Amino acid sequence: MPMPSAPIHRPRPLPARKLVLTALAGASLAGTIAGCAPSAANAGQAGGAGSQLTTTPTTAAASGGTSGSSGSHAYHDGTFSADGHYSSPNGPETVGVTLTLKSGVVTDVQITEHPTSANTRLFQKHFASGIKDVVVGKKLDDLNVSIVAGSSLTGQGFNDAVSIIKNEAS
Repeated sequence: MPMPSAPIHRPRPLPARKLVLTALAGASLAGTIAGCAPSAANAGQAGGAGSQLTTTPTTAAASGGTSGSSGSHAYHDGTFSADGHYSSPNGPETVGVTLTLKSGVVTDVQITEHPTSANTRLFQKHFASGIKDVVVGKKLDDLNVSIVAGSSLTGQGFNDAVSIIKNEAS
């Protein structure tokens, strides 16, 4: 007497709804990643995938309250705050920056997040978590941030705020 064979199990095709949802999730993820990539305008500043900071010295080293060579800035010691503005795929964004300076050198940095969406909140939070390692100990005149902790657009707002802070601290 022949033995009955085990039933053959064939995988069922995914329902159309599941296929559509999977495709939408993939497209959403791709859009999110593309929105964080450096734009063509600042792609040259990124310095590669592992780059955290691009510095562009604009003047001679800052001196701590004494007049140095022609073109150097003497910044006041203290804590200075400004909001920086930038554009994201979600529209206009703002990030708050507070820098503490001593002899023209950043001794502390704080970021105040002003997100307009969950996506912006995520990138501003990542930026805030990595910025201290990038700027503390650097001269104010040498700051020009590009990508920090995977956030490329928030750096534009940071740089905008630094420009304002330079004027306030002069």
